[in-house]
Amino acid sequence: MTSIRNRLQFSPHWIALIDIAAIAAWGVLLLDYWINQKLTLLIHPNYTPLSVTTGFLLIAIAVYRIWTLLQIRKSKQPLPAVEHLSILPPGIGSLLLLVVAILGLLITPKAFASQTALQRGVGDIVTLTQVKPQSFRVTAKPEQRTIIDWMRTLQVSPEPDLYNGQKVRVQGFVVHPKELSPEYFRITRFIVTCCAADAYPVSFPVKLSQGDRTSYSPDTWL
Repeated sequence: MTSIRNRLQFSPHWIALIDIAAIAAWGVLLLDYWINQKLTLLIHPNYTPLSVTTGFLLIAIAVYRIWTLLQIRKSKQPLPAVEHLSILPPGIGSLLLLVVAILGLLITPKAFASQTALQRGVGDIVTLTQVKPQSFRVTAKPEQRTIIDWMRTLQVSPEPDLYNGQKVRVQGFVVHPKELSPEYFRITRFIVTCCAADAYPVSFPVKLSQGDRTSYSPDTWL
């Protein structure tokens, strides 16, 4: 084990460069996701300012570390020893972080689709309890109700005849649940409370007056 650690050890100069590169790469990654609107696929919009601030802060730290490193090189002094408490050899942890950041820049995150919604239980009643009740607006006009408002309305009063003639304006992607007959599909969206890991689907049932749901392919945005 000791011999392997010795083989993987970098010089203090290279360790400093790898640390700086990892810090800068993660700052660039956060700002790139923000500029290209990828950040909303991974976290709730409320956390966007924090992520953007962190991105700028990481880049500022990287610039400061570069300036410090240049000052040390000009003075021809050895780099100060840094206490290392990680299981991995010095520099390896930062190298792994650098690789992950580069992969994040090269790979575009994908939005959740109908298959993910089915796997996470689209249409399950349990998902209705995860939405904060204080955002429910009973007095909202039918055409102004969001998909969440309609979900709660249908949960309280599921009789379809109560909504005859009411206008509905909701947006989402098409999902074909197997338990529904061919003239039905669901308009679905994902709700992100913190990050993509805790995202859950909310859906609105749609009955077609003519034809069947094959005219609306899964993942079609309506």
